[in-house]
Amino acid sequence: MNTFRSRSATVLTLVLSLFVLGTAVFGAREALVQRPIFLALVIVVALFRYPLLKNTRLWVLGAVIDVVLGAAAVASCIWVALNADTIMNSLPTAGPLEIGMTIVLVLTVLELSRRAIGLIFPSMVVVGLAYALFGQYIPGPLGHRGFDVYFVTETLLLSDVGLWGSLLGVAATIIAVFSLFGAFLLHSGGGATFMDLALRVSGRSTGGAAKIATIASGLFGMVSGSAVGNVATTGAFTIPLMKRLGYPAALAGAVEAVASTGGQLAPPIMGAAAFIMAEIIGSDYLTIAVAAALPAALFYWGVFATVHVTAQEEKLGQVPDDQIPPWHAILRVDRLASIVLSVGGLVVGILRGVSLQTAAFYGIAGAVAGMFVAAMVVKRQASRQTSKPAEGERTGILKPIAKQFRTALDEGATGLIIVGILLAGAQVLVSMINLTGVGVTLSSMIVGEGNAPVLVIGLVVALVCMVMGMGIPTTAAYVLVAATLAPALVKIGVSPIAAHMFVFYYATLSVITPPVCVGVFVAAGLAGERWVAVARRAVMLGAVTYVIPFLFLLYPDMLNPGLSAGYLEAALSGAVFVAAFAYLFGGARVSRWRVLDIGAWLAVAIIATVPSLVGLALSSLGLAAMIWLRQRHELAQASKGTAAAT
Repeated sequence: MNTFRSRSATVLTLVLSLFVLGTAVFGAREALVQRPIFLALVIVVALFRYPLLKNTRLWVLGAVIDVVLGAAAVASCIWVALNADTIMNSLPTAGPLEIGMTIVLVLTVLELSRRAIGLIFPSMVVVGLAYALFGQYIPGPLGHRGFDVYFVTETLLLSDVGLWGSLLGVAATIIAVFSLFGAFLLHSGGGATFMDLALRVSGRSTGGAAKIATIASGLFGMVSGSAVGNVATTGAFTIPLMKRLGYPAALAGAVEAVASTGGQLAPPIMGAAAFIMAEIIGSDYLTIAVAAALPAALFYWGVFATVHVTAQEEKLGQVPDDQIPPWHAILRVDRLASIVLSVGGLVVGILRGVSLQTAAFYGIAGAVAGMFVAAMVVKRQASRQTSKPAEGERTGILKPIAKQFRTALDEGATGLIIVGILLAGAQVLVSMINLTGVGVTLSSMIVGEGNAPVLVIGLVVALVCMVMGMGIPTTAAYVLVAATLAPALVKIGVSPIAAHMFVFYYATLSVITPPVCVGVFVAAGLAGERWVAVARRAVMLGAVTYVIPFLFLLYPDMLNPGLSAGYLEAALSGAVFVAAFAYLFGGARVSRWRVLDIGAWLAVAIIATVPSLVGLALSSLGLAAMIWLRQRHELAQASKGTAAAT
């Protein structure tokens, strides 16, 4: 049975991948055809990937339930696709059949969400549905007139603003093909090259192993849609490496968790949130991606600097030379072909002005071309070394390329399953939020009379974002807070892109923020350490990220790239602020009194946040003076150690 299930899942993921590629090449069908077909495929694959009662004595019962759920859900999706014109043109009313199909679809999506990520997210969707149906019984400002099951069904099933809304639309088009693009880039050899580049660039420096984790996780995360998946992928290599070199297990796990989380904040994909953000605020994708570049650079500069200072203070080891690949082993045609051609294809598509999904298809085609280039180069080198071809060479280059191609399709579609299911569930929740108007109500409650300072309102929004995002993947967390909390910031005059980037950062940080820090849990398991210890180090390593979003409020030009004075001031002030925070949380000493050190570094960081050239000048001078004092302190400590030894 397990073999049948595995083979069936593989076949279905290939079908889903081909559907996505067809959409990228030929364009999407109308909304109520494209989205139901996509959801039907995702549901079927998810039922095979996450079977009910697996490995228990009741697996037969689980299989029967899955078959019934799958058949009913797929039939409901097909019914919507076949009746798309009628639904959009005649605005039909809901009857018992429509109510039954809605219940089946929502129940299936929530059950698959529970199997994939746990109870928290589906429970929130259930609360949203209950709130829409029974809001008339809630006293106070959060109460509303209530909506009956017929109206809720018409919203969810018989319109394009419910289950078939824009979130599922983005998942069925742009996110889907970019998920495949990331998989092709990594499985065409890009993943191994990323890791070797990280080893080569930072392996010999202070804290080299931790910097390797930071660089590799950042590179993986930029094309990955999951912080937790990023931890599991790169952490399997980086965490054992750090532990072998004497890093405390808690620090090793924390570095990986924080660096992998940062990958969700960095363009081009941003955990798929970039595409959703563009859809919500009515902007284009490139505007979002470019705006996110400086904050992401500040994040990684902060993590990199904190790791460096921590390694210096704790005397952590470097990566041995025999584990660092030479440049000539990395900068080879067969190693770089897929990366250059895939990224080149994506850029060419964007410059030509084609749709984003078509540009991503160009990138996929480039990755496949890179597979052929790499295979031919390797084969030619092998033929030069021996006149008699090896056994493996006789089969040609098509077989290994076909295996890479199949693996990339399978991995890309498998990663898309969770995103598709979560966005379908998030679409249900968002439609209920819009239906009841609770997002506007919460915004009004947070803003109040509008007399509170912007930073105070931002602090309240940040805390609520982290609580609402706990235990939920990046994309779903962002959708939730964008619908309920971003309007509060917009209402007090914050630009839409700054407001959405603000809530996106705090929703993402929930991955490493206790008590429900999923990324930390995975890293702690790989490090063999208690999650509490890993979480404590992760919060310290990522401390700067908890403050960076407030720079969006203090420096509005930070998200408006260009050569303007405002943007340059924001970049320089942000760099000084991040450096001061790195020294502070890295434990850098400048005197014999730790309290004095903390106060001095904190003062530099606070002055750097003052939006003025005077503040920038003072904080820069203060940072330079503190670094000079730190070097003097280290020399003094080294002299004492030498004197004591002699």
